Amino acid sequence: MESIGHFLLRRLREVGISHVIGVPGDFNLQLLEQFSEVEGIEFVNSTNELNAAYAADGYARQRGIGALLTTYGVGELSALNGVAGAAAEHVPVVSIAGAPPLHAMRSGLPLHHSLTDGNYINVERAFGQFVAGTARLTPGNAVAEIDRLLRLAILEKRPVHIQVPSDISYLEIDTPSEPFQAPRLTSDPTNLADAVVAIADLVNGAEKPALLIDLEAKRYGWADVLLRIARENGIRWATLVTSKAVLPETDPLFAGVYGGANSAPEVKDLIEGSDALLAISPRFIEVNSGIFTQALPENTVKIYADTTFVGTHVYEGVAAADLLSKLADSLHRAPASLAHKPARTFEAKADAKLDQNSGRLWEQITDFVRPGDVVVAEAGTSYLALGGQTMPEGVDYTSSNIWGAIGWTLPVTFGSQLAAPDRRHLLVIGDGSFQLTAQELSTILARGQKPVIVLINNSGYTIERYILGHESHYNDIAPWDYASLIAGLAPNADLRTFQARTEGELASALSAVSDGEGGFIEVIVDPLDAPDALVKFGPASARFDYGRRGPELPNLG
Repeated sequence: MESIGHFLLRRLREVGISHVIGVPGDFNLQLLEQFSEVEGIEFVNSTNELNAAYAADGYARQRGIGALLTTYGVGELSALNGVAGAAAEHVPVVSIAGAPPLHAMRSGLPLHHSLTDGNYINVERAFGQFVAGTARLTPGNAVAEIDRLLRLAILEKRPVHIQVPSDISYLEIDTPSEPFQAPRLTSDPTNLADAVVAIADLVNGAEKPALLIDLEAKRYGWADVLLRIARENGIRWATLVTSKAVLPETDPLFAGVYGGANSAPEVKDLIEGSDALLAISPRFIEVNSGIFTQALPENTVKIYADTTFVGTHVYEGVAAADLLSKLADSLHRAPASLAHKPARTFEAKADAKLDQNSGRLWEQITDFVRPGDVVVAEAGTSYLALGGQTMPEGVDYTSSNIWGAIGWTLPVTFGSQLAAPDRRHLLVIGDGSFQLTAQELSTILARGQKPVIVLINNSGYTIERYILGHESHYNDIAPWDYASLIAGLAPNADLRTFQARTEGELASALSAVSDGEGGFIEVIVDPLDAPDALVKFGPASARFDYGRRGPELPNLG
């Protein structure tokens, strides 16, 4: 016999979660009391539910799965945007909410945090639109539902949502003593064998085979076998920006980032001119496709988690992990003899004004990155500019190119460091994005974390300025004294602060924080200073968003 709350926390620990991030509320307090009963798992306060959901997303990207705890209604719905973002980005997050007493919901009693209409299914239904599965626990279904939802999250790489009524978490039920067994996708033997033969024949007979990789290669852990396939057979690869640095970008076989018409000529020729393209779970949106200008060749094999497409043939029930493993043994091309790319070093010009359009600011930031770092790139100028930079081997590049919620990265950095405290974290975030979730900096400081935070202060929403309203007040933000925030949010914190307007000042700041003690560096640039990728993306996005009769933008480049 075991209490429902104890069983839930034990299961979370067994799938690799040692921190649950969230906000206390009256309906989850009883469950919070039970954390002391389970070794190896801790509740960590966040400043609000949205930030907690973002932090759980960052945690899951390091550990493979994360968890979030809120209270009914007001807490759940505040977190829903973050949970939806995890769904869009294929990140498994277990969202848990303390709910009103089971008897009250069954009786339809009008309670606070509800619409007082007796409807207690509406919030669960709202989550149901964005997650792989939901459940409201009862003493009768708790074991089955907890295990079902954990399996769904792991198999589908999507969030799940669990409501725990406040009056049942201490109730004892019969639970299995065996540890949770993580599920894996399995393959139909015949379809697997046929798919391997079809793909191997295509690739072995090709003159210009190539790989195109998207983010599921990272989520499902296929990077090692893909690297083996590429290196043993001399197959060059490109990634979409949504899967940047999944394979080492310093490898001579890496061609670059493919983005349809926005690709470098060499990358475009490699992908679109291939006579045997292995596309690993491609998912094209306007951001990673050059606004839907991708042009994959006729002989494209599309490999998804449990389905593979070879020409007009569909092989259902084929697990990609099985397929790639067997394919690695079935290819017999000669490995390529290519020289490694020489490492580039950046030499700062002491008095040169920092600017993004030339690319030098981003080259200088990238030069600071070292193998094994976690680089967190905020939506906007950061991920557009860093997407074109070459990362050192072993870098975990973290961004949200699909959901694209601004402010996401600061709490993500907190959750990521919580999950991987031994890795150096570099966050590059804009001032507009920072102001959305800035209070989570207090949690980072209170936990003693030491990230390197580079804040690009360009006085507002520069990515929006290049789409529309380059001089409009709605793209302005209130000026903050960012250097004073540290003392205000955490008076006892010792995170050093810097300001940089020139390459020399930025070089000094980066040198000062390179010893692992972290720092907050405010980089001050002009409001219309932008990387070349944004200068091109903004007007193209405006034409797509507003149509041919939409506003005409001046040439800001």
